[in-house]
Amino acid sequence: MHQTFDAALGINLLHANQEGADHNRAHFDEWGITCLNIMSSPGAGKTVLLEQTLAALNHQFKIAVIEGDMTTELDAERLRYYNVPVIAINTGRSCHLDSKMVAGGIHRLAHEYNPSEFDLVLVENVGNLVCPAEFEVGEHAKVALLSVTEGEDKPLKYPVMFQEADCLLITKMDLAPHLDIDVNRIVANVRQMNPNCMIILISAKTGEGLETWFEWLRSQINQPSAISHQLPVVH
Repeated sequence: MHQTFDAALGINLLHANQEGADHNRAHFDEWGITCLNIMSSPGAGKTVLLEQTLAALNHQFKIAVIEGDMTTELDAERLRYYNVPVIAINTGRSCHLDSKMVAGGIHRLAHEYNPSEFDLVLVENVGNLVCPAEFEVGEHAKVALLSVTEGEDKPLKYPVMFQEADCLLITKMDLAPHLDIDVNRIVANVRQMNPNCMIILISAKTGEGLETWFEWLRSQINQPSAISHQLPVVH
């Protein structure tokens, strides 16, 4: 009986969250904004990726960030350096952003700015390889990060994150020569469950793969309703 109740409760929570996500996406579509949900485990490189992205593209597109963190605004302060609107959301004990939290961020953005002037909203989710993938927030695409330091087995151990990802960035490639890691095995493990995911190998330190990431981003901004599922040329 207890198991049935828990399952039903989980389904109801996801259903209510999906309704909120659909509402958020309707706002983004009305304003002509592309929204991307950036997800990974802690320390995979989400914030430094956004720093590189804002530095490269902020002159070309009008960008805002919704920054999720459990307790602090440390990452939000790093991103404010680039003179973009950064809405910080502290989740407390919650291990992910949900559509209701992001709706609050959207309303703050709409209150303080003209939302129709924006091209892109980047949602940096709480560091976690499990929950964020199941709770949509209104995004047009999901972007997952996996660092080479996390090992080859993570796509198999945490499959939902990689099944849901439209784009996967394998980060910290500058460390790969110093690790007992087979990057091709990581790619193969992802391909087992998601053959259409765009996969880009990147290093924020050396710049490897960043231009490929920027080009993918530009394609999503130009065609937010037609997410590209092309098979990648892995760099």
